[in-house]
Amino acid sequence: MSAHSEGGWALVLAAGDGLRLRSLTATGEGTHVPKQYCSFCSDRSLLAETLARAERVVPRERVVVVVAEQHRALWEPELAGLPAGHVAVQPRNLGTANGLLLGVMTVLREDPAATLLVLPSDHAFENERGLRVALRRAQRAAARRPGELVLLGIEPEEPETEYGWIVPGVEADSLTTSIASFVEKPVAERAARLMASGALWSSFIMAARLAALLGLYERRQPRVLAAFRAAARRDRESAWSDLYDELPTADFSRDILQDSTAALRLLRVPRLGWSDLGTPERVLRCLRRRPSRRSAVAAPAAGARRAPVALDALLHA
Repeated sequence: MSAHSEGGWALVLAAGDGLRLRSLTATGEGTHVPKQYCSFCSDRSLLAETLARAERVVPRERVVVVVAEQHRALWEPELAGLPAGHVAVQPRNLGTANGLLLGVMTVLREDPAATLLVLPSDHAFENERGLRVALRRAQRAAARRPGELVLLGIEPEEPETEYGWIVPGVEADSLTTSIASFVEKPVAERAARLMASGALWSSFIMAARLAALLGLYERRQPRVLAAFRAAARRDRESAWSDLYDELPTADFSRDILQDSTAALRLLRVPRLGWSDLGTPERVLRCLRRRPSRRSAVAAPAAGARRAPVALDALLHA
């Protein structure tokens, strides 16, 4: 076992373009700022909040962040304190499946036996302490089940139609259950039935040994995995650029998880005041729950911080 693996690692996904919030996250000059580089429900950007979240459960030297080259002016100042080589730069954003695999290859280079937490950078939580407990439980569960991936399912607060849902299966051990099925963005009536039957919101937070993650890609996207391994052996900027010229866009939930339930486990998490801040309505709900926040602010490359007019109007409507 690697000297590093006992403490676990965290992978932060921060390469998205945040297009669904584009109207709310522009600067006064109209420049679009992806939502992970904006602050909404605290005085820090969502990316900074996620880094702090990761560092509550793993040391900073075991945090890797996946970003996109086109956002360099935004992420370079945010990530200046990370160890060299722990910022995995995608030549461009080609979906969560490719971004996650790039991060896995980065950790694999240093610690092949690592247990990895995967954290999206566009989430808000009211109960960070409860989340920390859940993340540590997920780490333990993944370490005990080295061939399986553990997904965090959050107890729903309402029959949300814009989230993915997870239907639990039978108990697998004292921490997790199997997964019966996934339901993506159900209509209102079905969402209500799912909530009543004990289904959970899919948070896209997960924990797994690297071997378990690589096994999923081996089964679902073997050619893509082989191409990533070849690029990692070359380990030059041109290798990754060449790879991304050929890769198809791929979504981790749809293209990797959907038909892999036998290799997945579900960890039930109580309500934590969670939102993925994917729509203006969720941003508004987050702000109203935190009355000390009068507006959200964008953080453009120049370092200025200003309130987007559209979001101020939404908040005070």
